[in-house]
Amino acid sequence: MRDNVERWLIHEGLKFEEVKNPENIFEILVKHAGPAGVPVEIFEPRGQQGILVIGSKINMKNNQIARYLGFSEAEKEKFEKKVSDYCYSIQAINKNTTEDGKRKIGVYVVLDKEENINQQGMFDAIDRVSEMHEKTARFLMKTF
Repeated sequence: MRDNVERWLIHEGLKFEEVKNPENIFEILVKHAGPAGVPVEIFEPRGQQGILVIGSKINMKNNQIARYLGFSEAEKEKFEKKVSDYCYSIQAINKNTTEDGKRKIGVYVVLDKEENINQQGMFDAIDRVSEMHEKTARFLMKTF
C-alpha cells in the first residue's frame, strides 16, 4: 500500500516525508495538502492492516493549552466531549493527544473498503481532512 500512496503523491506533485512510528506499518507526512494546505498524515495502522487512515492535527494555541491544563478532570472530560460531538457532526473521527508538550486535536478519515483505496479516494479523503481541519480550528477559536 505504501508504494501506491507514494506513487499517487508523486503523481500529484506533493512533497512528503516518511515518519517513523512503531504503531504503523508506514506513515507519510504531506506538509501542504488539500485546499487549506495543511499538514496531512497518511498511514496504515499495524493493528488494522489493509486500512488507510488520512488525518491532520490541529495545534491548540498556548493560551488554550494553559486554560485546558487549569481544568479539573470533569471540565477536561466536558471539553473533550464537546470537541468529540463537534467532530462527529462533521463526520470526522477525532483523537485528543499531547505531543511535544502541545495539546492537539486530530481529525481523521478512514478508508477501509478496498474499492475506496485508490488515487481518487485518497485525494478526496485528503480534501475532506483539510476541510475538517479548518472547521475544527475555527470551532476551537470560537468556543474555547
